[in-house]
Amino acid sequence: MNRPAPRRRTAPLTAAALAAVLLLAAGCGDRPTTHHKPGTGHEQGTGSGGTLLTARDDSGHRLRDLPAVDAPTVRAEARPDTEGGWNVHLTVERFRFTPESTGGGALAGRGHARLLVDGRETARAYGPWFHVPPGARTLTVRLYADDHTAWSVAGAPVETTVPLASASTAPSTPASASPSPSSAPARTPDPTPTGRTLDIRVTGSTVTPAPSRVELKKGERITLRVTSDRPDTVHVHGYDREATLTPGTPAALTLTADRTGLFEVETHESGLVLTQLVVR
Repeated sequence: MNRPAPRRRTAPLTAAALAAVLLLAAGCGDRPTTHHKPGTGHEQGTGSGGTLLTARDDSGHRLRDLPAVDAPTVRAEARPDTEGGWNVHLTVERFRFTPESTGGGALAGRGHARLLVDGRETARAYGPWFHVPPGARTLTVRLYADDHTAWSVAGAPVETTVPLASASTAPSTPASASPSPSSAPARTPDPTPTGRTLDIRVTGSTVTPAPSRVELKKGERITLRVTSDRPDTVHVHGYDREATLTPGTPAALTLTADRTGLFEVETHESGLVLTQLVVR
């Protein structure tokens, strides 16, 4: 008489095995990952921000489109460094730099910037300040997600471009700028040996004469004589010189142009650019 074969008993899952199963199950969800999985590309992160397009930017990165109301924005301000090159400051909205999660999923409002100098990608920025070496002519700053896709709106990358002037040449004058100081009646050289005097009047948000660029030779002295209709402070960037403006009373600020470069003169409270000093 044949007896039935004994049933094999399956050992219950140990606590460690059960924990491992739960951990694997949790890793298969749709939440954004910190880093892309081994064997996958950056663009295959699990973040769901925006719509991944087939189009690519000029650096070969795919675009990730967002509605304009949700998309980040970026502005760049470049100032000459006294030791050469340019110090650049970025102002972003609806965006924060997240170097700790680079390579992870694409989440709206997070990522890094890439710098294109004269059309060529040269570096990344993981914060609002960076330095561009001398010799550059233009700088483009473009925003990217953590998975290295480029944020875009209607198929156009989110970016900004600012012109730079080579340290060996004088900056070009914008097409909308006023005539050069030599042709402006109010900006004539002072006949005295102390150098030039520039008379500037501020009325509300109007600067007279209109802001332009004043060329100076290194070592030349200049006096800025500013009259404002409200209390304020005039500041010469790069030289860190200031003068207090009292309504209706001219304030004189004299300095020796002993540093080469482009230096803005502006008011602190109203934020008006009064002129730009180009020292060569």
